[in-house]
Amino acid sequence: MKSTITTIGLTSLFLFLIIAFGCTKEDKYPIEPHIDLIAFDKIADSTGIDQQGVIGLSYTDGDGDLGLINSQNTGNYKYNLFIKYFEKKNGKFEEVIITSPNSITGKLDTLSFNGRIPYLTPQGKIKSIKGEIYDTLYINNPKSTFDTIKYEIFIQDRALHKSNTVTTPDIIINKKARKP
Repeated sequence: MKSTITTIGLTSLFLFLIIAFGCTKEDKYPIEPHIDLIAFDKIADSTGIDQQGVIGLSYTDGDGDLGLINSQNTGNYKYNLFIKYFEKKNGKFEEVIITSPNSITGKLDTLSFNGRIPYLTPQGKIKSIKGEIYDTLYINNPKSTFDTIKYEIFIQDRALHKSNTVTTPDIIINKKARKP
């Protein structure tokens, strides 16, 4: 008799655990992607001059159509991570378009901080996604004497839905080498 009660109790507990933990709830997000700034970390070179920064973003997308495949590389699908660069000049932030001479044509090319998020759509029925994206940026504009910058960032999915825009806090760049 005791054995029957124990078997029924264990079976009931096992079924309860399967039901409680076996059925995952689908996260519901809007079909437009959403981002939040996680962090921005500076990386200095061996002399102490800040050269790069790593930006961390969290994201959600309700229909999971985030990310591009390699063949999606023109027009509206050239980039899906959009980053504007600003420098603080005389107390006010101004967007800076950075240029560099083209070694073939000799003309100036516009450099972009924009990037490509790889294809992230999950297989299966549930398409809602969330995660984190990290991107490394060059933060020290050698043509500028200004030492305070910031970035504005948004992403875009394959349906061309734009996310909200996030702005980094002011980033103070160490432009001087430390003394040995």
